[in-house]
Amino acid sequence: MSTPQLVVHRDKELMAQAAAARLITRIVDAQASRGHASVVPTGGRNGNGLLAALAAEPARDAVDWGRLDLWWGDERFLPEGDPERNVTQAREALLDAVPLDPKRVHAMPASDGPHGTDVEAAAESYAEELARAAGPENHGAVPTFDVLMLGVGPDTHVASLFPELPAVRETERTVVGVRGAPKPPPTRVTLTLPAIRAAREVWLLAAGEDKARAAAIALSGAGEIQAPAAGARGRARTLWLLDTAAASQLPRSLYPPASP
Repeated sequence: MSTPQLVVHRDKELMAQAAAARLITRIVDAQASRGHASVVPTGGRNGNGLLAALAAEPARDAVDWGRLDLWWGDERFLPEGDPERNVTQAREALLDAVPLDPKRVHAMPASDGPHGTDVEAAAESYAEELARAAGPENHGAVPTFDVLMLGVGPDTHVASLFPELPAVRETERTVVGVRGAPKPPPTRVTLTLPAIRAAREVWLLAAGEDKARAAAIALSGAGEIQAPAAGARGRARTLWLLDTAAASQLPRSLYPPASP
């Protein structure tokens, strides 16, 4: 796994704009080299802020949206269209504004879908969909995502992998159901750390003073069971994108003085 790199921006707005520009470059590069790209967006205020910045970015037209696969790192197990679902928020922020191929938008199952309220069946179904999309070159049960983005919670959770809960301890399955999450809603579907680590690049987003302690813990050598963000690494690159508030408890030696 790659060693974390840090970029610290002045504020969350600049962080979102810079991350959106960076994402466009990654997608265009992947499409130029392989004909398609695969991205995992994240929800929450920072993830949705990035998607909104991408929607407002004129360079978004450089992306061939019809050759982009979108997967999700986690989802709130709620009915289709619920405003709290990550995919609903993503559609409002970006997806409805760009010409995506609907067959390439791989939303996680909803609680009123074919599996009903059986969250484990929903997770297994998504794992099977990932496995079908994985080719021989992926060397595993998930496609090799070009960029997988994760918001970092104040408790160091990423996706719906919360400290000490069973999901963060999973080492075999790629997708699991979560019950009793400490953050509402309590029932969720999430990628596991093995699936996250299949990505070429993992980007962790943290902005605001409430994320400062989590960033400091995750980047100080904490274990992934106690600090799931510490275990989120990409094969080729692990990039922490922070604003100055979220980086305020980090030793200055961890990031270059030239960070914008």
